[in-house]
Amino acid sequence: MLIDSHCHLEYEGLVEDQQAVLARARDAGIKGFLNISTRQREWDRVVATAAREPDVWASVGIHPHEADQHADLGEGALLEAAAHPRVIGIGETGLDYYYDKSDREVQQALFRTHIAVSRETGLPIIIHTRDAEDDTARILTEEMGKGAFPALIHCFTASADFGRKVLELGLTISISGIVTFKNAKDLQEVVKTIPEDRLLIETDSPFLAPIPHRGRKCEPAFTADTAAFVANLRGTTVTQLGEATTRNFFALFSKAQYA
Repeated sequence: MLIDSHCHLEYEGLVEDQQAVLARARDAGIKGFLNISTRQREWDRVVATAAREPDVWASVGIHPHEADQHADLGEGALLEAAAHPRVIGIGETGLDYYYDKSDREVQQALFRTHIAVSRETGLPIIIHTRDAEDDTARILTEEMGKGAFPALIHCFTASADFGRKVLELGLTISISGIVTFKNAKDLQEVVKTIPEDRLLIETDSPFLAPIPHRGRKCEPAFTADTAAFVANLRGTTVTQLGEATTRNFFALFSKAQYA
């Protein structure tokens, strides 16, 4: 049993054939899907899919690329959306200094808004961070000092030092198909060291298709390929990895349940 802990089922490339995409994933042994939102106008669609499909759950949040367009988003809008029974996470949110599509101060402020909602609701915050390790670690440390909240670094590609810092703060780390890439040697070494109870697997589909699918549109079915690669790296079986990461998913996303 495997769960795709981060996919975008409403994005172009998946939404046009969503039922077939889900069917292929289920046939590949994927038993659950967390459908991630990145902007407010997506929330209704993401939640509607989760309400229709008993093995799909939803998140509500604003990606850092979209921060400038949501600078005035307050905690109230997130809290209202998070009350839906199929919404189990807050995000994705965080910091992206690689593209700098939004002002960095606005990204940071909105990141803290999401954290406050995570702390109030108890729903895990799903964090995107790229070329922003120092500020991400600083904000997480400062906010944890105000009161603990559950959190996940999705699509982890950061340094070993950043990995140690977030694990010390109690976070979980999710690994995408990037780990299978030939130039991901540093990431592969980090993956070997992540505690078994802090590890999740994702696709971030329709992006980042793992080998042997690289160059194609990514689908949730490819969770199985990433899981097989990670299991081999860690010297375990896919069955054992699946059991551990599924257990971790439900421990972190404790609101999740099959309808």
